[in-house]
Amino acid sequence: MTATGVGSMPGSDIAEAVRLVTSELPEFVHLPELPERGAAAGVTGRGVALLQGLSADLQPAGWRLQDAAGIDAQRAGSLLAQDLDLLEEHTQGYAGRLKVQVIGPWTLAATMERPRGDRVLADFGARRELAQSLTEGIALHVEGVRQRVPGARVVVQVDEPGLAAVLRGAVPTASGFSRHRRVATPEARETLSAVVAAITAAGAAPVAHVCSADVPVGLLAEAGFGAVSFDLSLTGGGEAFATALEAGLGLWPGIVPATDPAERQAPGDVVNAVQRYFAELGSDVDSVADRVVVTPACGLAGASPAWARDALRLVRAVSEALGR
Repeated sequence: MTATGVGSMPGSDIAEAVRLVTSELPEFVHLPELPERGAAAGVTGRGVALLQGLSADLQPAGWRLQDAAGIDAQRAGSLLAQDLDLLEEHTQGYAGRLKVQVIGPWTLAATMERPRGDRVLADFGARRELAQSLTEGIALHVEGVRQRVPGARVVVQVDEPGLAAVLRGAVPTASGFSRHRRVATPEARETLSAVVAAITAAGAAPVAHVCSADVPVGLLAEAGFGAVSFDLSLTGGGEAFATALEAGLGLWPGIVPATDPAERQAPGDVVNAVQRYFAELGSDVDSVADRVVVTPACGLAGASPAWARDALRLVRAVSEALGR
């Protein structure tokens, strides 16, 4: 068993964030994301930086597909390249797991606008084209990371916080007075399966992250993800999780708060909570330890620098205690 971070960190100093992650999580490093640097460094901006054959620009309402990349899209690509340079510098000779995070195709489609407005999600052809562009970009991203840190075992975390809303038909239209039609499960699964296939073909391990109460764990398992990352405080056990675990899916519970808590947790209390969770699923945590990674509940962008550091230390301490 080991521990890692979800992705985002507070502040705007990427060098300091990389140093923190590599020192506190030496067995499972992740590339930090610093959304305080602006939209170009946020989760959607990162996705825009990966698109192949499509261009985008930042509008007052958010990111929109355009004929040519705007200055913000160019900055998103530049920031990602700079962050990878720093990661490479701090991981010379590294041979552990190395995680990068990418926005998922359904959250991106629910977030970005078409050239004439409204979400890409509203148009079957547009969302298919966007997914294909993103999938190609993710594969190239993995290849680039593997070249920079050749000894690492690359993991790609596909962030899909909007997936449940897409499946329920709960994504609001631009006017806010209506909702986009729900996406059928077979289409959602097919799109995610293509992303998984591209990640696997590029030599990395695919993991899905859904930071919401409604995690479609069965769909994610069917799409081929090797593990699912989730907020334990929002998501109970349930038959779907138990079935997926029994079938071999890895579970990555987010176990410490993503923002500064009123009271600090003792490692022993968190260890007990994790053990209870897996007992409720009908498994002893020791028997599935090789498929368990503990993390903060979600990204740490909203935490103070002190709590971000303490949260990483806490998940590492819990993983070490559970791994004994």
